[in-house]
Amino acid sequence: MTHRLTVRSIAPVTHDTYRLILPKPDGYAWKPGQATEIALDQEGWRDEKRPFTFVNDPKADTIELVIKSYPDHDGVTKRIAELQEGDALLLEEPWGAIHDEGPGVFLAGGAGITPMLGLLRARGRGEGVGRPGLEGCTLIFANKTRADIILREELEAMEGLKTVFPLSEEEADGHPYGHIDGALLDAHVSDWSQIFYVCGPPPMEEALGELLRERDVPDARIIHEE
Repeated sequence: MTHRLTVRSIAPVTHDTYRLILPKPDGYAWKPGQATEIALDQEGWRDEKRPFTFVNDPKADTIELVIKSYPDHDGVTKRIAELQEGDALLLEEPWGAIHDEGPGVFLAGGAGITPMLGLLRARGRGEGVGRPGLEGCTLIFANKTRADIILREELEAMEGLKTVFPLSEEEADGHPYGHIDGALLDAHVSDWSQIFYVCGPPPMEEALGELLRERDVPDARIIHEE
C-alpha cells in the first residue's frame, strides 16, 4: 500500500544530511532497523523509489527519517534536500532484514548509520533482545571527515555506548585515520563471539564481512541488509 504524506518539517543535521518529519498513517508500524521506499510526489519522479530507514520510536505519532543528500547529480536525494514543509512524498510499507539480536558491535559507513541509529535509540529506551541498554555495545562509524559525522553529539551522549569515528580523508586527533580494517577492528573488539551489525556502501559491507569471517565470526552473527 502506498501512503501520500506531507512534510511536517525538514532541517539539516550536517552539511549534506537532513532530518524529515512526516505524519504516521493510522496502523502503520515498523521495527527498529527497518526501512521503506519513498518517492517524490512530483511529475516524473513518482516511480523513482529509494530506500530510507526509520530512525525514531515506532510508537511515536510521526515518522523521522535522516537522509543524506548527494547534490552532484540530479537524483532523488538532491531533490529531497530541496523539499519544504507541505510538500508530498509517497511512502511504501516497511521492510528490511536489519533487526536487534542483542548487544554487539555496530559497524557503519556514511548513511549506513541510519538503521544503527534506530537500533541504538531503541536499546537506549530499554528495548531489544537480551540485556537492556547499551552497556557493552560499540559503534564504529566511518566517514570521510568530521563534518560528515551524522548526529555525533547524540551518539556520544548515549549512555554505555563506546564510539569510534574513523576518518578516511582527514587526519584529526582522537580519530583513527583510514578505512575500517583488520587492525582497527582488533584494536576495538575483544570478543568475536558477539553480534556484529553492518551497514554501509556495498564494497565496505563485503570487506567487513570478509574481515569478520577471518576472525571466525559465523554469518549467523553478522546482521546486514539482504
